[in-house]
Amino acid sequence: MLGMSIIGVGIDVAEIDRFEASLKRTPGLADRLFLKSELLLPSGERRGVASLAARFAAKEAVAKALGAPAGLHWTDAEVYVEDSGRPRLRVTGTVAARAAELGVRSWHVSLSHDAGVASAVVVAEG
Repeated sequence: MLGMSIIGVGIDVAEIDRFEASLKRTPGLADRLFLKSELLLPSGERRGVASLAARFAAKEAVAKALGAPAGLHWTDAEVYVEDSGRPRLRVTGTVAARAAELGVRSWHVSLSHDAGVASAVVVAEG
């Protein structure tokens, strides 16, 4: 697209074992961080902890791409997967409001996990 520019880039990593320990230690944490759709695979089975850790890293990366303002709600940034397998981002509420303020028109998301670490990169484009 003509005239599109990068508004922000965010990157984050999450140690998978530590993330899993936090989920076990704090009842209800998963429900505060993720939408129900993010917790489940398309088959309806519960998503694995490495995949959840990557999604958590993506939410952190979204906040960084937006300048890390206070008041963003975790569940206002949803990571979902297209039929092709490509991860995408859907923003609502507090995240959508901040993105609109900055002129974000599209998002790019990349997730990875290997060697006990989950990572995500998010690019906000406007």
